[in-house]
Amino acid sequence: MRRALAIDEQSLGPEHPNVARDLNNLAQLLKDTNRLAEAEPLVRWALAIDEQSLGPEHPKVARDLNNLAVLLKDTGRLAEAEPLMRQALAIDEQSLGREHPSVAIDINNLATLLQDTNRLAEAEPLMRRALMIFVRSLGAEHPNSQTVARNYELLLRAQGLSPPDATRATQEVITVPGQKASS
Repeated sequence: MRRALAIDEQSLGPEHPNVARDLNNLAQLLKDTNRLAEAEPLVRWALAIDEQSLGPEHPKVARDLNNLAVLLKDTGRLAEAEPLMRQALAIDEQSLGREHPSVAIDINNLATLLQDTNRLAEAEPLMRRALMIFVRSLGAEHPNSQTVARNYELLLRAQGLSPPDATRATQEVITVPGQKASS
């Protein structure tokens, strides 16, 4: 990954969006190997490149903001992460539409952060919305739908629903009219 980054920097220039992509990829690898302090400056650098080259309202900027926010969340900096998640969500809703799967990812990330800060009443409608978007756009059997369904059920249980009631409530969301048929 470092070699790909060096090649793209040299051949395309240090401010090219492909360099930002390479930085994000390397940062994700570092994050996955628990080298969070090394990952953060790379994500911030990718964000700066994409904001400069693509403009502050571009979906790739939203991706970078989300990546940075998740990294901050993972390092326990929840107060710093929340406004970045909200900004990413606003950009994606404006540029991609309110029903796009990327919007659902943003919403799920924000809802999870709210859950982590014990703001369950704020998190629940967001997580439900993320689940509905995934089910309608990708189908109930898609891995993203399944992940958010598990997240939603755990959130409902954290709010005091019994396991069977949380499962039933989650299934009701999954079987909303107009959902995409599973393949």
